[in-house]
Amino acid sequence: MPAKPPALLIVDMMNLFEFEDAASLAFAAVRCASVIERLRTRFDRAGAPVVYINDNFAHWQGEFRDLVAQCISTQGPPAEIARKLAPRSSDFHILKPKHSAFLATPLTVLLAKLRTQRLVITGIAADSCILATAQDAHMREFGLWVPGDAVAAQTSERKARALALMAQTLGADVRGERSVRGLFPR
Repeated sequence: MPAKPPALLIVDMMNLFEFEDAASLAFAAVRCASVIERLRTRFDRAGAPVVYINDNFAHWQGEFRDLVAQCISTQGPPAEIARKLAPRSSDFHILKPKHSAFLATPLTVLLAKLRTQRLVITGIAADSCILATAQDAHMREFGLWVPGDAVAAQTSERKARALALMAQTLGADVRGERSVRGLFPR
């Protein structure tokens, strides 16, 4: 049986950045959005799954498409990122209540249905939601690639510490988006 392609997880990029000290994270998120866009194009060409996983920011009545529309209708980083990375009808989306994309979400079931064994985790924040998601993915025995140029944190130091931790303790490949060849099985 041929190997299944990895799944691309885009974590918390649909974001209004309405929290304390959000400006530095928003600036870093704008920079990594172009890298995520290139990865998404690679996944699209390979017919591999793309899964948007986003915080619901305690808006329990809202839906993911509401958040995307709200981001697009604003100014600055939220609109810039949302226009660049707006999900398509073929993409999956999951709202999460806390840091990890696995905690209290159907992500494990979705990945099992897709027969995915490897995850490419992108988005924000490297030292929070990305790290928590990578830890949970590692415990579920997924192979991990967290492209260092496709994640952001409030400071470059926080991002570097998180990437080093994921590489050292979770076995994650943290090389940049352009450095990894053979992402998809032939």
